Amino acid sequence: MAEIDEELRQALAAVAPGTELRDGIERILRGRTGALIILGHDKVIETIATGGFPLDIGFSATRLRELAKMDGAVVVDKDVTRILRAATQLLPDASIETSESGTRHRTAERVSTQSGFPVVSVSQSMQIAALYLNGRRHVLENAATIISKGNQALQTLERYKNRLDEVMGTLSALEVEDLVTIRDVAAVLQRLEMVQRIRDEISGYVVELGTDGRLLSLQLAELTSDIDRDRDLVIRDYLSPSFDRSREDVIESLGSLSPTALLDLASGSAALGYSTAPETLDESVSPNGYRLLSKIPRLPGVIVDRLIEHFGGLQRLLAANLEELQRVDGVGEGRARAVRDGLSRLAESSILERYV
Repeated sequence: MAEIDEELRQALAAVAPGTELRDGIERILRGRTGALIILGHDKVIETIATGGFPLDIGFSATRLRELAKMDGAVVVDKDVTRILRAATQLLPDASIETSESGTRHRTAERVSTQSGFPVVSVSQSMQIAALYLNGRRHVLENAATIISKGNQALQTLERYKNRLDEVMGTLSALEVEDLVTIRDVAAVLQRLEMVQRIRDEISGYVVELGTDGRLLSLQLAELTSDIDRDRDLVIRDYLSPSFDRSREDVIESLGSLSPTALLDLASGSAALGYSTAPETLDESVSPNGYRLLSKIPRLPGVIVDRLIEHFGGLQRLLAANLEELQRVDGVGEGRARAVRDGLSRLAESSILERYV
């Protein structure tokens, strides 16, 4: 399942299991009749809708089911609280391109494209419901099928997350020893982006499941709660000083990579502002120290910024004594000791995890 944008996400949430609209669609499917439902109403809909009955009554699943028995479309408001019209004929612009062949589906795609509103088409012959939105078609699968796909994706995510934890641990040890290469950083960014993409896919399943997706949502949150923060810290540590791009630009650049391009570590190197030449991947690079400092409890972000600005990198921070740390504005003896002890513990644990 491809990543879904916010507009489609909202439309899928409106037809998710547990909603009154989805209940009505399921009733129509069980009754083996077809339907065409427009989720919104404005002047454009008024110009392409003709005949039928103006209603303006409260929405309910049973009313939708009964009204769908008649020929024509049902128009509801965009919040799906009122049924505005029923048995209405739709005459969208025939010049709008459509890939559908059936009359109901062609009409649904054209109406959605012309109006910008989501349109649900329920096929009487194929017994499937599809959501159309701005030229896109999304089949509404039953909850059991979506849960099965979500669980499979969750297992994949868990494997990728374990691998990500391994390369992140290796990076920490290399940072302490000052042995990091661009290859190591690119590998971490690659894994972070892979986990991010799987998370986005599962998020789509959660939206489609509605109230049935609570358990999947909890498992997803537990596995990926720190992904955004970790990615941001890695970029802050290793973004090339000569590269005139923001962290948001780097994230966007990684997100735009094709699956094949993402496998090439040179893409991660380029995203951070380094050369894509093969030999560049083995060049040494030193972190600023944001990621390791973030692991020290109760250390404010402003103090982290001051420490990095004052010392200029992780290696000088690791070598700093208490007196040198206290020269930083806002770092007293207690905080200096916390930084010194915290970095020492992190350095020791990182080395042990790598070699033991």
